[in-house]
Formats: sequence, C-alpha cells, structure tokens
Amino acid sequence: MTRTHISGFSNPTVKYLRSLRDKKHRRRTGQFLVEGLRLLEDARESGRLPRELVMAEGRDEHELLTRLEHEVAAAGGEIITTTPDILTKITGKSNSQSVIGLFDEWDTGLSQIDRSTAPIWLVAQELRDPGNLGTMLRTSDAVGAGGVILIDDCADPFSAEAVRASMGAVFTQNVARARWEEFLPWLRADAGQLVAASLRDAVLYRGAAYASPCFILVGNESQGLPEAYEAECDLRVTMPMRGRADSLNAAVAGAVLAYEVLAGLDAK
Repeated sequence: MTRTHISGFSNPTVKYLRSLRDKKHRRRTGQFLVEGLRLLEDARESGRLPRELVMAEGRDEHELLTRLEHEVAAAGGEIITTTPDILTKITGKSNSQSVIGLFDEWDTGLSQIDRSTAPIWLVAQELRDPGNLGTMLRTSDAVGAGGVILIDDCADPFSAEAVRASMGAVFTQNVARARWEEFLPWLRADAGQLVAASLRDAVLYRGAAYASPCFILVGNESQGLPEAYEAECDLRVTMPMRGRADSLNAAVAGAVLAYEVLAGLDAK
C-alpha cells in the first residue's frame, strides 16, 4: 500500500484541508472533512469512502482502521500520514482525532428525493445551529424518515459540527437543499402533507390526522416559521408547555413531533 508522508505545516495539502473548515471553501470545492474513526466507519458502512485518509503517525493500531485503509487504497484513494500537530492544525482542535477523511459532497438537489420511499420527512427552515441540524439528521434516522430537506439559508450539513452531531446519520439520510419557492411547488406536485407546530389555528399534536408521506416543518431557532410559510401547511399542531418555558428547542420539537407522527401512521 502506497503512502504519502507530510511533515511540513506549509504543505499545500495541509493548507487545502485546513481551508475546508470554512463553509465558503466547502461550497466552492464540493468537499468536506470527517473526523474520527467512528464516523469514518459509519460512512464506510453506508457505502461512502474518503478520497483521502489522513492519519497521525504513532497512533495505536486498530483493525477497523486497517480495513478502511485497504478499502480506500483499493478504491483509488490516497493514504497520508502526518504528525499529530499537523492534524491539530488541520482541524483546529487541540484534542484532534488521530484520523480524518476527505469526502466529496453528494447531490443535495430536490430531484434526488423520492418521497415514496419513507412515510416521514423532516424539513428545516433557516435552521442556523449545526448542532441542531445534526440532531435533526439523527432523529430522521431514528424514526425511519427518508431524510432532511433544508429550506432557505440553513447551517451546512457538511460542517464538522453538523456531521459530528448527526452521529453518522448524515451518511444514512437523504439531504436536500432548496429555497422555499422551489420546495413548495415540488411538494404540491405529488402526495405530501405539510405539518408544522404552530399556535395559529392549531389542533393538539396528540392524535392529529397525520397522513403519509408527512413533511414535518421546523422553523428557525429564534424566529420560528414565517407566517406565510405556516399558512401553506396542511395541518398545524400545538404541543402544550406545562412549565415556564414558552417553546421547545427547534430540533427537540421536531423530534417530539416526528415520534407522534410515527405513532399516528403506525396506528392506521
């Protein structure tokens, strides 16, 4: 197995990998980084391999990493070794993982979404926190949803924070990105119920008339959904707040509603 060793901080590969911490460089190049063996193994099990595997020299041997090395090499990828300090430079974290992978982004257009493949889909509108986005991806996987559709200006699903928070679900779930004016005609072109948590003309979320495929719409963390977006929903539901809080975290609200929709659809 051929390996390349990098020992200098000024190496062009180091500079390029480090630049992918920035969203604008990820969008321009269509590539992103994944940190840590666990996430890399999740990607491999989902059929996705990095085009470059970068490992710290002197790390402990691990059978999963050895298998990943062989599969990346067999697929024509590059194996790179470097120092722990350089890995820290690339990731920007003092406790950097001992292995990272460089991946190509995949198609996130609405055209690759087949709504008939799942009874539930999560839709996030201007969700800004990558941790919340990762949580929604993880929830989507947990409830057997088809994936997450990101509307308007959302956090980047390929950021290190979102990938980490998804616990590998970014590799198992469909991810699509669209503007609202693109999403709504797409939704209305076929079967699909649009549901949102709301206080406007809403019914109790327990036992509501959910229908498959159900698209659960979650709004921005601080502003919620625009009124015009809520008006387009087929069903608006409310979740009672029994304490002093007047709302739930956006990702948590999406999870609660997703499990209620799942229960309602399973009961039919």
